[in-house]
Amino acid sequence: MNIEKISGLVTSILNEIGEDVNRQGLIRTPLRVAKAYEFLTQGYHQDIDEVINGAIFDEDYDEMVIVKDIDFYSLCEHHMIPFYGKVHVAYIPKGRVIGISKIPRIVDVFARRLQIQERMTKQIADTLDEYLHPEGVAVVAEGYHMCMMMRGVQKQNSITTTSAVHGVFKNDVRTRNEFLNLIGKGRI
Repeated sequence: MNIEKISGLVTSILNEIGEDVNRQGLIRTPLRVAKAYEFLTQGYHQDIDEVINGAIFDEDYDEMVIVKDIDFYSLCEHHMIPFYGKVHVAYIPKGRVIGISKIPRIVDVFARRLQIQERMTKQIADTLDEYLHPEGVAVVAEGYHMCMMMRGVQKQNSITTTSAVHGVFKNDVRTRNEFLNLIGKGRI
């Protein structure tokens, strides 16, 4: 990412909205914004293979594995305004498990891009399915969208919930309901 170019563009935006870019509080703002966007969009420059880093292990375990309440922060691709919330991930291994710290890292790879919650949820599930070939994968994301809270409809307390399910979570209502109960979301 070209920090200098992004800084120049931020300066132009500040000028266009009527700000004095030479005002003390704004002198370094274009650089700070450019660096913030570099961090907030780092998912574009991360490789899943490097993130997982070989942390997939042969293991004779066939019960549900859940990592819940994974915080995520992303930017809405429609307005470039933040949305944030929690992701809950489950999978049922079929001879292979992943280091549990890798699951939040996978969430971050997809959250740290311009994104929509629906796509992010699916990308997380698809990635775990691709790398683990488990009996099933389930992902539920719950998000607060600042584009809906600060502008537009201005509904501050609404939560958007998305899900993506594969394998046994898609085909077996009991398994799906067990997952939903374990993450505290009840039954369907």
